[in-house]
Amino acid sequence: MTTKSQVNKSAFNPNPELPYELRISDFEHAMQDIYDFFYDVNTLLSAKGLHRLDDMMRPAAMSGLISDMVTASLAKFSRGLVENTHFNGHPDLIVRGMYASDSVASGSSGVEIKSTRKAGGAVDTHGARTQYMCVFVYVVDNKTEPASARAPMRFTEVYLAHVAETDFRKNARGELGTRTATLHKEGVAKLRAGWVYKEVTGSSARSAS
Repeated sequence: MTTKSQVNKSAFNPNPELPYELRISDFEHAMQDIYDFFYDVNTLLSAKGLHRLDDMMRPAAMSGLISDMVTASLAKFSRGLVENTHFNGHPDLIVRGMYASDSVASGSSGVEIKSTRKAGGAVDTHGARTQYMCVFVYVVDNKTEPASARAPMRFTEVYLAHVAETDFRKNARGELGTRTATLHKEGVAKLRAGWVYKEVTGSSARSAS
């Protein structure tokens, strides 16, 4: 039976420092938007005897989809941010009216959106930048048997903080690999200090560590 995740309102930081007039309600509505989408799609797939979307997608593709959906949903609910219409432009969300046609290849005013299954929010990026960075951590149940009893995808952590280029370490690139950068220990600590949402997972949700 398909089930739907619900946002745990008690997991939100009661006093977050949010830029660009963002509100907790923007995050809550965006997260619920995505839960509704997965529920609707998985209900349809299950009715046809097919696998859930969560089970069919590869992790990298799933993270890419969720990042795009979060970006679109936050833009819909935010008062001052819109989607960056430039293909592969940075950041994903930009200040409304700051750039011509709300499009910029590399801007400084806005929020870059990432999603990952890695607890704590340490996610690879394509380059080290000074930016507002927002990371959504999610979990997928692909082990419970039978598959019909699996829990739906849910967000467990959300972080938003201003990080500098010097907060990243550059990762070694293999012969066929793409160059990436990841926040180093101090950079991750800075990101986690800006926690927006954190579910209890055996420890206090009020701890950002």
